[in-house]
Amino acid sequence: MVVAVGVTGSLLLGGGKDDSADGRGGDTKASASASPSATASASASGHPHAGATERPAVPGWKVVVNPEWGTAFDVPPDWDVKEPSMLFGFDDSKVDYNDPRNWGKAIIVMSAVAILHENWCLSVDDKDGLVDGTPLAAAGTKGAKGARSPGDAALSQAEWWVYGGYTQPDKKSIISDRTARPYTTRSGIRGSIAWARSRNTPQKGKCASDGKAITFGFRNSAGELVAWTLFGATGVRDEVPDSTIMKILSTVRLHGKPKAS
Repeated sequence: MVVAVGVTGSLLLGGGKDDSADGRGGDTKASASASPSATASASASGHPHAGATERPAVPGWKVVVNPEWGTAFDVPPDWDVKEPSMLFGFDDSKVDYNDPRNWGKAIIVMSAVAILHENWCLSVDDKDGLVDGTPLAAAGTKGAKGARSPGDAALSQAEWWVYGGYTQPDKKSIISDRTARPYTTRSGIRGSIAWARSRNTPQKGKCASDGKAITFGFRNSAGELVAWTLFGATGVRDEVPDSTIMKILSTVRLHGKPKAS
């Protein structure tokens, strides 16, 4: 198994059943392989540098293209852009992934991701004895078929990412927006944003920390609800500032015809 990053989770906080994962609680561990306990998987036919020939909205930044949902966004040059086919998300620490029937079960996943410091923290916290890498931050896009509106998609999914990455199985330490706020990107996409943050997470371990996530719910060119999310560790030396997160968010735009439509 090729573990790219570490994070685990499960519980239904409400929403987002797309990109082949909804939500279910646990420990913390995100992976990038097609193995049983991995949440993130990549197709061998993908293009690791998709978006490399695109012109970024912010000079010097990298472009992340999601052909499945017809979207794109930019990230600073120190972020690692993964191939579009890669699914990235959080496993459920309560699920036995040695059982083939549980393969593919995850709390939440997204595709066409960009990761900041993929192995920001390394630990051997799992029963499998393997080294898990925890990323400092990551961003990507997923569908939001279960949502009723852009605001609904934003509110429900932001909580999922914080729960899966930083607090599971605890819910009480999550503080989230009660209502989503209207937001318009630089390219003119209108939608809604919502934040979720954890405070005093009960999780233990070398790589445990509090975290935050912002989700932008909007409709792509096919009229489908889509959710873009950026999550990251908080209270740590290299925490991604909210100002940088908002600058990244401002670059979200439509890109071509969605394959998922």
